[in-house]
Amino acid sequence: MIGRLNHVAIAVPDLEAAVKTYRDVLGAKVCEPQDEPDHGVTVVFVELDNTKIELLYPLGENSPIAGFLEKNKSGGIHHICYEVEDIFAARDKMLSEGARILGSGEPKLGAHKKPVLFLHPKDFNGTLVELEQV
Repeated sequence: MIGRLNHVAIAVPDLEAAVKTYRDVLGAKVCEPQDEPDHGVTVVFVELDNTKIELLYPLGENSPIAGFLEKNKSGGIHHICYEVEDIFAARDKMLSEGARILGSGEPKLGAHKKPVLFLHPKDFNGTLVELEQV
């Protein structure tokens, strides 16, 4: 059911420093910051040949990333994102298998302006999983 790996998201305490590391030290192509108010984050995509890295930085006081960074002061991997052909079929399959969908269970538009859902990390070996419709 899941397709290719779309991205690995890394929460960062200093977005400028993280961009500089990926762009200047690692030589990667780094996109401009993009605010995602519906998700409470500012994102920067690092484009690789085979996938992307999504740098996440808190946007506003109620950002879910702020809580993550309180526990992980230097940042760290926040979630992984897999592509799916049909977000509703994927949701229904996950629910039928007993997996928990975070939030209302209805897809929201993600940073790529495509429907996304997040799956509870306790159901996936401690990993927060995002599904994105391609």
